[in-house]
Amino acid sequence: MDQSLTPAVEQVMRDAARRAIMPRFGTAGAMPVADKGAHPGETEPVTAADRESEAILCEHLAGLIPGARVIGEEAVHHRPDLLEGLGSGTCWIVDPLDGTANFAAGTGPFGLLVALVDDGVPVGGWILDPLSGRFCAALDGCGATIDGVPFRTGITGHARPTVAVTRLFTDPARRRRLIASLATDADVLDSPRCAADQYPRVASGENDVTLFTRTLPWDHAAGVLFLNEAGGRASRADGTPYRCDEAREGLIVATSPATWDWAADRLSVLGETLAFSTEPAETASREVGR
Repeated sequence: MDQSLTPAVEQVMRDAARRAIMPRFGTAGAMPVADKGAHPGETEPVTAADRESEAILCEHLAGLIPGARVIGEEAVHHRPDLLEGLGSGTCWIVDPLDGTANFAAGTGPFGLLVALVDDGVPVGGWILDPLSGRFCAALDGCGATIDGVPFRTGITGHARPTVAVTRLFTDPARRRRLIASLATDADVLDSPRCAADQYPRVASGENDVTLFTRTLPWDHAAGVLFLNEAGGRASRADGTPYRCDEAREGLIVATSPATWDWAADRLSVLGETLAFSTEPAETASREVGR
């Protein structure tokens, strides 16, 4: 893997944050201009910052690897067919502003996510926090860095595991039952709907585990690679690796393989699959194209 990619990608991401995101933060320019929520009660705001950031990222990433496709979250909302063939060839996957609802409300966390994918498998992952400037990076087989310094996960030292649970359940009662069950032997938090925050948070040991239901590629491809290269573990609840071309749901993200095992065993006992909804599989599969 060409390690010169990381400084090039970092420059593009910082440019997008500087030009499209931070000038609007805390101003009227951060207000949503559209909502792409597809389920009752679900809000998926889109701001001008999302659109401009994606345009900047896609334009400049396209020149880094000749022939590689570039797939942006906002573009896929209008053209789901862009995800066809994601399991074949090389492509960039872009989340131009993860945590848009937080950004629009004038709070954090929010961030930018870029992944490089070969035949459906993440091989490069980059996460930028525009508020702190923290830049997380990983290349397949090359380890992980934070702000250019090699980084490895460590033992959190928490007396009880700290577990964050996504808010994305179509059945709120099911989520409440899961949280109540986990709370018997863990400290449970709400995940703030920002994967760009959760993967570094787990890697640094602030959370021991984060549980995700919906696992769209722009939200997770970069973070999965970063955490795994840092020595943690992110994979499906059945232990299989995350792939960007699968319509499956559910992901356990943990600061260490041993902690991942604890979380997987706990969910197995509870009979929890981390499915976003209880819709038929063929309906859920269409979510990848959202």
